[in-house]
Amino acid sequence: MKRTIIDASALELTEKVVTIRRVTKVVKGGRNFRFAAIVVVGDGNGHVGAGMGKATEIPEAIRKGIEDAKKKLIHVPIDKNGTIPHDFMGNFGSAVVLLKKAPDGTGVIAGGPARAVLELAGVKNIRTKSLGSNNKNNVVLATINGLAGLKTPEQVAKLRGKSVSEILG
Repeated sequence: MKRTIIDASALELTEKVVTIRRVTKVVKGGRNFRFAAIVVVGDGNGHVGAGMGKATEIPEAIRKGIEDAKKKLIHVPIDKNGTIPHDFMGNFGSAVVLLKKAPDGTGVIAGGPARAVLELAGVKNIRTKSLGSNNKNNVVLATINGLAGLKTPEQVAKLRGKSVSEILG
């Protein structure tokens, strides 16, 4: 999937911490504790990114996760009903997330990790189902990959050499 680089400094981004894990490394002198944070950032208007930060302190891990997420921002096509243009499946590792278009008034029907990504992307109506792995990191990245793979009717029409009215029927 082709990703375009988006300037994070021009956007007003909000962040959401999906999970914080305490990771232990046993060494000769005892145990070393570190923290790994998965963070999602988005502007609620079609831009979203996810990142991971690791550090010995929780706030530092979150800060690193936010920086990583800002580097990986993608654009999400959202139609006038606040939903995605078509159904799609996002994959990452063994995690698969099914993204289904929904009519106005449905709301965001999604599990925790996928919900964080969709809400910060600005999607208002969508149904999702997490299939396969329930690893939070992989579900977040599968959702991001699914959103990155979406195409607008204009893009599909251009690829096929047809008009938008022919594509939409």
